[in-house]
Amino acid sequence: MARKLKSDKWLFGAAFFLVCVSVVMVYSALAGKAMDATSVPVQLMARQATWVLVGSLLMVVVMRIDYRAWQQPTVINTAVGGVLAALLLLAAMKLLGAGHNVKGAVRWLGVGSIGIQPSEFAKLAVILFVAQRLSHRMERINDLKSVLVPVGSVLGAMALLILYQPDLGTTVSICIVAFSMLFAAGLSLQYIGLSALIATPALYVLVWLVPYRRARVLAFLDPWADPLDSGFQIIQSLIAVGTGGLLGRGLMEGLQKLRFLPEPHTDFIFAVISEEAGLAGAIAVLLALLVIAWRGLRIAANAQDRFGAFLAVGLTTMMAVQGLINISVVLGLLPTKGLPLPFVSSGGSSMLVNLIGLGILLNVSQHAAIES
Repeated sequence: MARKLKSDKWLFGAAFFLVCVSVVMVYSALAGKAMDATSVPVQLMARQATWVLVGSLLMVVVMRIDYRAWQQPTVINTAVGGVLAALLLLAAMKLLGAGHNVKGAVRWLGVGSIGIQPSEFAKLAVILFVAQRLSHRMERINDLKSVLVPVGSVLGAMALLILYQPDLGTTVSICIVAFSMLFAAGLSLQYIGLSALIATPALYVLVWLVPYRRARVLAFLDPWADPLDSGFQIIQSLIAVGTGGLLGRGLMEGLQKLRFLPEPHTDFIFAVISEEAGLAGAIAVLLALLVIAWRGLRIAANAQDRFGAFLAVGLTTMMAVQGLINISVVLGLLPTKGLPLPFVSSGGSSMLVNLIGLGILLNVSQHAAIES
């Protein structure tokens, strides 16, 4: 008699908790916008709830699809090709001065107020491609022709197109995810060292020689040198975190979101949580992210084949690294960078990608549970 498939309840519970936090805290974080137009917070909140609903439905569907189906060449080629085509379209739109421009960046495709960020879906495409390549050629992980050149070509093409938008944070996070999968497969330390040598001058050019990025680094080192401009975000974020105390000011009672804290519902939502729910709420969110990382790596260790293991490593790293970067920025441990907090920040593309990734991860756990 066939046994019933069982998903990882700890993983699902931690993600469900974060999604619930998102629905509540995004609404609270948008309270400051009511000072400008009472309809804006309601509209944005309704949009966030819609993304959560759509993402949850997709998660349920994906969770019921055998993860091994994702390694089919047709699926991999469609995913990689579709994302590259979308990124190329964005690059062409920016070159022609078209598209939805936000603070000099063209990152969204869509109609009206509904937009999709292809760079978010690039994460899933890279994870699927690298997992499929490693699952078949792990013994030749250090072979240029079999693994490194194909992976480097796809990763490099996507990274360059995302950098052109520009979006350095997403580019770095995608590269970290890919390298974590290669490292797990046994990539030689020589190649890791060579990559570090190449990345160092590249980051210098991309960060220090670009005025607004250099200003962010300088603000990170000394935010009080320019408290009303480049250091404003970090200072306001630290004030929000510091004034929350143990239990916080209370839901909807935060002050920094009222025109002080930039982007309180997206990049700095952890600061709003810290101010309104205090240290207790901040630790709860952090523990949920740690549970996701723990269970994801456990699923990778117990996966029944290489593809499932590398999928789990990539998806877990995607969620964990982005969460670590977001929280580090809010706490002033890293220069300011616009990366959303997984499952929590307002934003459709990020929510969809993380919930789809969660569905795949839960399916891997199902098969590990039934066959172990």
